Amino acid sequence: MGAAALNGVEVLDADRLSATTPARRLLVAVVARDAVRHADLSARVALAGHTAVRAEDARGIADVILATTEAPTLQLNGRCDDPGSTLPTGLSAVQLDAALRAVAAGLRVSLPGETLADDAARPALTPREQDVLTCLGEGLSNKAVARRLGISAHTVKFHLEAVFIKLGATSRSEAVAKGLRGGLILL
Repeated sequence: MGAAALNGVEVLDADRLSATTPARRLLVAVVARDAVRHADLSARVALAGHTAVRAEDARGIADVILATTEAPTLQLNGRCDDPGSTLPTGLSAVQLDAALRAVAAGLRVSLPGETLADDAARPALTPREQDVLTCLGEGLSNKAVARRLGISAHTVKFHLEAVFIKLGATSRSEAVAKGLRGGLILL
């Protein structure tokens, strides 16, 4: 497929767009108990289109840390304070690429239906507080949240105050970021 013209503006199809704007290769620090597992993970990282290095050689410069665990899972970490994401070992190259990119962007990943963090580690938000936080993540104002949830704007403010306290956030965007990282909401 080629490009199409729309009102005199060239519109690129997905194949051509990806060819003109290549995605940045990530530097992935690989941690494994033995050389065989390290080689396997490094090959899978390369198939996903990224550069694998030994963890010892990548201190402070790696975008993502990929490690094997005792269980048949992979552990992904983006930053030193990141609790990480755990995924099964049988990911395709496309799935691994998406997971690595998400973690490098500061997000956490999981399979559908899985929880992202231990329940004890998460602040206990009420279902309504989670609804309000999700609406915040969608960029809605207090008045729009109130309309969507069928509550008053004052009640929205009440729930927001509780969310800020529970998450230790001082702004709406910080609350959403902490909610996403903690697995409390998905957008």
